[in-house]
Amino acid sequence: MEQISVSPVFVGRGRETEFLGTALARAAAGEPGAVLVGGEAGIGKTRLVEEFLHGVGDPVVAAVGGCLEVGAEGLPYGPLATALRRLHSELGPAFEAAAAGMEGHLARLMPEFGEADAGPNDEFGRARLFDHTARLVERLAEDRTLVLVVEDLHWSDRSTRDLLAYLIRTLHRARVLIIATYRSDDLHRRHPLRPHLAELERLRTVRRIELERFGPAETTAQLAGILGTPAPDRVLVDRIHRRAEGNPFFVEQLAAAQREGCTAGIPDSLRDILLVRVETLPDDTQQVLRIAAEGGTRVEHDLLAAVLDRPEETLIEALRTAVGAGVLRPDTDGDGYCFRHALVREAVSDDLLPGERHRINRRFATVLAADPGLVRGEALAARLANYWYHAHEAERALPAALEAALQARRRNAFAEQLRMLERVLELWDDVPQSERSTPVRPYDRTETYPSCGCSGEQHEPGCAGLQLVDVLAEAVVAARRSGDWDRAVALVKQALALLDEEVEPARAAWFRVQLAKTCGHLERPDGGEIQYAYRLVSGLGPSAVQAEVLAMEAAQGMLGNPDRSHMAVAEQAADIARRVGADAVEQHARITLAGLHGEFGEPERAVALLTDAIGRARETGAADVLCRGLNNLSCLLQGLGRSAESLECSREGLRVAGRTGLLGTAGGCLTGNLVEALTALGRCAEAAATLDSWEYGPPLDPYHEFLDRLRGELRFLAGDLERAAELNRRARAADLARQPQNVLPSAMLAVRIHARQGRPLAARNELLAVLDIELTAGHEALLLPLLVHGAGAEADSRGLPAADLGRPVVLRRIAETAARLDPLVPLHRAWARLLDGELARARGADAREHWDAAIALLRPLKLPGPLALALLRAAESAAAAGCRDEARALLDEAAGAARASGDRYLEEEAAHLAERARLTGESAAPPREGAPAAAEEPALGLTPRERDVLRLLTLGRTNRQIAEELYISPKTASVHVSNILAKLGVGGRGEAAAVAHRLRLFEAENAV
Repeated sequence: MEQISVSPVFVGRGRETEFLGTALARAAAGEPGAVLVGGEAGIGKTRLVEEFLHGVGDPVVAAVGGCLEVGAEGLPYGPLATALRRLHSELGPAFEAAAAGMEGHLARLMPEFGEADAGPNDEFGRARLFDHTARLVERLAEDRTLVLVVEDLHWSDRSTRDLLAYLIRTLHRARVLIIATYRSDDLHRRHPLRPHLAELERLRTVRRIELERFGPAETTAQLAGILGTPAPDRVLVDRIHRRAEGNPFFVEQLAAAQREGCTAGIPDSLRDILLVRVETLPDDTQQVLRIAAEGGTRVEHDLLAAVLDRPEETLIEALRTAVGAGVLRPDTDGDGYCFRHALVREAVSDDLLPGERHRINRRFATVLAADPGLVRGEALAARLANYWYHAHEAERALPAALEAALQARRRNAFAEQLRMLERVLELWDDVPQSERSTPVRPYDRTETYPSCGCSGEQHEPGCAGLQLVDVLAEAVVAARRSGDWDRAVALVKQALALLDEEVEPARAAWFRVQLAKTCGHLERPDGGEIQYAYRLVSGLGPSAVQAEVLAMEAAQGMLGNPDRSHMAVAEQAADIARRVGADAVEQHARITLAGLHGEFGEPERAVALLTDAIGRARETGAADVLCRGLNNLSCLLQGLGRSAESLECSREGLRVAGRTGLLGTAGGCLTGNLVEALTALGRCAEAAATLDSWEYGPPLDPYHEFLDRLRGELRFLAGDLERAAELNRRARAADLARQPQNVLPSAMLAVRIHARQGRPLAARNELLAVLDIELTAGHEALLLPLLVHGAGAEADSRGLPAADLGRPVVLRRIAETAARLDPLVPLHRAWARLLDGELARARGADAREHWDAAIALLRPLKLPGPLALALLRAAESAAAAGCRDEARALLDEAAGAARASGDRYLEEEAAHLAERARLTGESAAPPREGAPAAAEEPALGLTPRERDVLRLLTLGRTNRQIAEELYISPKTASVHVSNILAKLGVGGRGEAAAVAHRLRLFEAENAV
């Protein structure tokens, strides 16, 4: 009987298989998910997945891709590219139809699609690649359920991990199940996969299972299958189980060794256990395995043959022996071989002598350099770099690593590019200066980095060629774009230590700009880097880096507290960029200039500048500039009260971002702008649906705190104050930059929440904290509403002793702040009149003229929120003046505007006012839930008006406060209180309140 080393019987794993089946059923029902399968090496992760996939049927299509160890050295997206390639092979025309229109970017994953449609300088190419890959998977899953498997995630490159996480986060409705396996015992404390797994586990769609070792019963069943006997010898089972410690792969290896007669002397170390099977093979086969082990986890047949340089028949026989012994297996693509378990390859490689390992890697590199067609084109550069590096051929490894870095950059695999550049930095001092130069200038990657001055792609005679600072410049950008911000900071500092700022001020300024950008993302103070860079380039001739420095200086000023000098800087940046042909920098500077015009009271000029810059970006196809311009224009229009126009700008920006793969970078802010416009127009349900459909989150979305604050505002309007407060706290905790456009709206939401919760002192503290911030610019669109709500909280708490103390100081601070503002557009002037009214109300003065003026300004704008507030205040004033018909008409309009704005609290306030002022009628606002009907039998002999007085009395109101709330005189209120005390037979206000509480007269009302 033929002996085998792999059990034909799938042992155990019933619970895990059922778990995967449930996840697949959910995916088939439109609930995509991901399952992370962990376990130590040899525990059976691959076998579990293979058996599970064997049991699935139509319409399920599965594709498997494995991470190669060489991938950690620079081959990006390998497993996902393999999986997609297999889907392409299986689905054929259906796959090509799904990829239609996206071939240019998908070519970065699958070169068979042709040339990529964007150059290596594409800042957002990686985002587009991710977006198009997700869209491809969604399209493929429309007619079938997809199972995408990524094996050996512990060897994954950074780009693969990022793309996998992106798919898991964004495929919310596709019929897709993602399965990823990894070795848990390889995850040392600093392994890059550890934080990645922790982040994924926080997602509700991700489940993680850990495969346990076999127990004695499972080992017995496994050995029974391997040995072909239903009852293997118990002593043998016990010995193998003890040695293997329940690891299925080790069981297989020990069983095979036992079958070959290796019954004693097996070392306990893992390496020796793994080498037992190898050492029993013929010498020729062992030699082939030693060569193959240095080729990588996967080695192509033709490459292996060329390296071995022996007769084909001899090689085939050795390979057949290795495959038959279960050490090697044919690669699933059919053109190469893999070790059946990577641990075997590692053990074989570790068993080589140092000189032997160097010689084998040198042979691989030499053969591959002579015939590059032996490996796939996308893998060539990384493989050569790896072989030369391990061959200790520094002079060849350095240019190979440079080329691998260039190839990685062209595929937007910035993490792998950084890894290769780190290798270049490691080898730099080991290579003579004469050998470092390269005819290609891969470091000249941006339109602003000062190049060596040579034209074209070739260095001219006399040029020093590639310098260490150039490699560092490339590495800085790669680190920043791959998200390794701390490493970017370290690389910048290393470069600045090398540079002589007097000799190369432009390059020093460029690195200072990179440091400022990086610190900005990390939300750390940059120590004045832009100002330092500005001084470095101020005396130089026009250049792209000078224009970028000036543009950054102006942009930083705009985001903080700008002054007029920043406008001159932005104009200078645009002028220099135009002269040197740096079009993207020019348009960015003009967008900043437009924002500054808006800050300094020139909104129409700002709109015109933004519109022109947007048009230029459309012409040049600069998607990032176009998205920024549309985003800024939508913000500006929203602040001017032109919400309908703002909404259209946001929608166009989202269409551009979706078409160009920029949703992950610009989509969050554009979505927030869209939600703000919808909310202002009273379309709260649509705004909430827009937020719910947003597919990104932290850390993918850098604007998640903005969106959390908007979610909080919608919950506030819906009356869910606790949830609104929680979301606002979360947004403020994430916003470490503390810029006015974030600070002021969050503070306003906090003031409004505290005020509605009956916490006037907390609302006051929030307001004062903001007024203590030095705000030199106008910020009318943000400050005026905040001041209105702060003053309103003071007016509502008038008469409360704790709140009365200190109120004059607060009102004076509010008035002083308002005096510095210059409201020019109708919306801002309306808020200013509302503020005048709230300040008057807080002082107990008549404010009717202010409410009327605000209403006249707000009605044409069709913004229901502030209009409802102005109408409600005007109705209160009319009722207090005894103008009942006018009060009723204003109240009806206020109730309608409140409903249109989605503000449930204002609706309830309108109903309360109708009750208190006795304005209820056929056209009046409906009475709030729990209020007594007009014809209701009086409780305890109290009239309806006396009941209203008693309700306020139980809340601790004074006679004057009761009179103000019920629009009666203090004397009349005193009479009602006396009547109540007599009817209830009590001796004081406290006893009357106790009776009302004991009888629960107002329980329903107070719960509203």
